[in-house]
Amino acid sequence: MEFKRKFGKQKEKKPAKGLFLILLLAIALFLWYKAESLLSSLF
Repeated sequence: MEFKRKFGKQKEKKPAKGLFLILLLAIALFLWYKAESLLSSLF
């Protein structure tokens, strides 16, 4: 029972961390494509 409760608590915290990681990944991809377009406009 104690282990189930611990896992339940972790599952509650995980979604926020997952969303944060997805947000970071989206920003990284956006910056990557932005940098690519900037490089193409420079050269």
